[in-house]
Amino acid sequence: MKPRLSTASLAILTGSAALAGSNPAPKPTAAPTTNPLSFADGILTVDLEARARFEARSNNRDFDRHTNDDNDNAWGLTRFRLGLLFKPRPWLKIYAQGKDTREIDSERPNTPGIRGNEGDDNLDLRQLSLELADYDAFPLGLTVGRQRLSYGEQRLVADSRWGNLGRTFDAFKLRAQPSKDQWLELFAARPVQIKQDVLNDSDSSDLFLGAYYSTNILSFQTTNLYLLHRDKTDNQPDLDPTNTINPRGTFNGPAQRITTIGSRWKSNLHNGWDYNAEAAWQTGSLWTTDRSTPALHHQAFAAHADVGYTWSSAWLSPRLGAGYNFASGDHNPADGKNTGFLNLFASNHGKYGELDLFSWRNIHNAQIRLGAQFTKTLSGELSYHADWLADTADYWTRSNGISAARTNTPDGRDVRSINAGNFAGQETDLVLKWAPKPHFTLDLGYAHFFAGTYLKATGPADDADFAYLQTSITF
Repeated sequence: MKPRLSTASLAILTGSAALAGSNPAPKPTAAPTTNPLSFADGILTVDLEARARFEARSNNRDFDRHTNDDNDNAWGLTRFRLGLLFKPRPWLKIYAQGKDTREIDSERPNTPGIRGNEGDDNLDLRQLSLELADYDAFPLGLTVGRQRLSYGEQRLVADSRWGNLGRTFDAFKLRAQPSKDQWLELFAARPVQIKQDVLNDSDSSDLFLGAYYSTNILSFQTTNLYLLHRDKTDNQPDLDPTNTINPRGTFNGPAQRITTIGSRWKSNLHNGWDYNAEAAWQTGSLWTTDRSTPALHHQAFAAHADVGYTWSSAWLSPRLGAGYNFASGDHNPADGKNTGFLNLFASNHGKYGELDLFSWRNIHNAQIRLGAQFTKTLSGELSYHADWLADTADYWTRSNGISAARTNTPDGRDVRSINAGNFAGQETDLVLKWAPKPHFTLDLGYAHFFAGTYLKATGPADDADFAYLQTSITF
């Protein structure tokens, strides 16, 4: 079945729309303005996000043009969020946000996270928090309740802006900010599970602890240091997609006790050049089923680096950049160890290609990006990606950091056991962003993936395509 645009899909394109969150580059071009929904000198502020996206995909999951599965199609996604901030004192903030997300006219299972499906999460609570902080008067602040956690380039901890569902945590977060040039956040959190047909709650078996430090003591860059620890005691059997009893919903990975130590460096230079680099190391234990089975000793590593130059005085202000991403794979699935890097709670969209075929796990990714500002309201970026598996003894892992792109050959052999080349393929992406008004953006994107030798050795190896159109209104 070829991608189709039905009446329902067309309706969402002309109806409500939410916060733009496709590729982080190109950046929004409309100048920020004061929220017109702020009242009583900021004591009460309403925020609103309304987004609609039309997607068309082909061969994104099976790389097989002879088979039309539930992802070889077109559908619509809508997201609506409404928030209320009450700030009766400079040091006191109470924030609540509700949401409604839907996938329209799709043939994929209506269970969030299954086979790439966003699913429906109707009329649910996204955030509810109390913040005690006034850093101009006192260097410490506390935020308690359901909230967003997002750090650095969002490679390990993020509220996904692209995904329809997003991510929040039930958390305690303490922030120390002795000056504008440095801050430290300590948090204890449990990820909120997106559940089908019931109110979302946090996973009591999944404890996530972290310390994240940021400083500009080196004036030419922002330096981040972080320590993250995740202690997950089960594999969420209540969310098993084969379970016919609700709630079913998003799966957050296997049982694990993992510590991640890392650092990130981002340039503050203003001479046209920019750079960004990050490295992370993990150690701990991983369980393939649950903690009643023997644990795998876990050690893994990941790194990212990119550099670019912007001709700010030239017409279109073009930026040319190059980057590289690496994350280790599991070298031997039978040795009682796991060396495959775990992506934690990342937002991976656009970092390794618009098709979302990869995550920061078992990957070599080389990329070149060319961006330009065509007018004050229109920007665009063209990018190229070349992708290899770091180790063919491990699976190719999709953008959620958990699901394998391919597990078996057509004759039933485990893909990890065959002598396949590690070249996964190449991808070209084009993204355009138009922001004619301060509160409105329109995003258009197209991506094509050229299948590599790894796919040819393990099964069907047809190219894949992805196109989208997204409208967003934010206040």
